[in-house]
Amino acid sequence: MKRIAVYCGSNKGNRPEYAAAAHELGVLLAREKIELVYGGGMVGLMGIVADAVLKQGGHVIGVIPEKLVIKEVVHEKLPDLRIVKNMHERKALMAELADGFIALPGGYGTYEEFFEVLAWSQLGWHSKPFGLLDIGGFYRSLLEFLDHTRNEGFIRPQHRDLVLVADEPEKMLQRMREYKPTREVKWVK
Repeated sequence: MKRIAVYCGSNKGNRPEYAAAAHELGVLLAREKIELVYGGGMVGLMGIVADAVLKQGGHVIGVIPEKLVIKEVVHEKLPDLRIVKNMHERKALMAELADGFIALPGGYGTYEEFFEVLAWSQLGWHSKPFGLLDIGGFYRSLLEFLDHTRNEGFIRPQHRDLVLVADEPEKMLQRMREYKPTREVKWVK
């Protein structure tokens, strides 16, 4: 894996372990010589992970819609900032650039970006690994809901297994390296 896209909050959240995990992930990516692809912001967990990569001498690619390129939001110290027209272009470019995806805690935007690449995998449009970095049980309820969705017959078991889960960055990176994509595509028997 040369590049990993990280989806995360533009806020820091209420618990210090979220920021600590974002920093730890950034340091780990730089140490492993894995480039960060992210939303291009300097705020919240986004800014923390990007700053950690940069401080360790790693490479960061920010992808940001032109409407968000305002001084308070865009990270002005990125070596590679790509400005796109809208969120659709942002998600497509991030997915194209990345060899895998990690979601730290976040809000609607984090979930939307993560679930879109998850659905693309289910459809067979890519076979890249992706996981939820479940810091302090942040994603516990969501994982229970995904299990419920599988149990109710809306997600095949092998598609539920597409979502890798770890509670610390090092474990997540290891799971991503060991990832073996499913060969079964939705609707194809």
